Amino acid sequence: MFSNSRLDLVRRTPIHVLFLANLLTATSVTSPALARSNFDGEWSVVIASRDGACAPTLRYPVTITNGIVTNDGNAPATVQGRVAANGAVRVSVQSGGSWASGSGRLSATSGSGVWRGQGTSGVCEGTWQAERRSYGTQVMRSGAPLYNYAPQRSRR
Repeated sequence: MFSNSRLDLVRRTPIHVLFLANLLTATSVTSPALARSNFDGEWSVVIASRDGACAPTLRYPVTITNGIVTNDGNAPATVQGRVAANGAVRVSVQSGGSWASGSGRLSATSGSGVWRGQGTSGVCEGTWQAERRSYGTQVMRSGAPLYNYAPQRSRR
């Protein structure tokens, strides 16, 4: 199976180098292009409090890349979340000693859900609504147009 020179090379190579080479090979098989989400892009989220001593409303920008939700604003907050292929979304936000977690659903251009958290004044909860501001690269399904653009067939 291995020639003597290849077998000698494998025997002389440190185990951590072989492990790293295998890890790089395995991760290169999973292309980021395959992980893209139909929800990728910039979103504006309006957070409304309905119970508790939190700010009544707050608008906040987020970005979705490959289905992962992150902070797109200047506020020093950690935003972590994920959007499933069907639009189901779960997000958590932390800033200082305050935190919140939310869930809901996104469509192609908007979304809504609920959240609950702990602020400096106590427990709060409410709703959120999202509006898409831009589109990231989307997954092209077989036979489906990308960005709602379908090339026209040439007329002969």
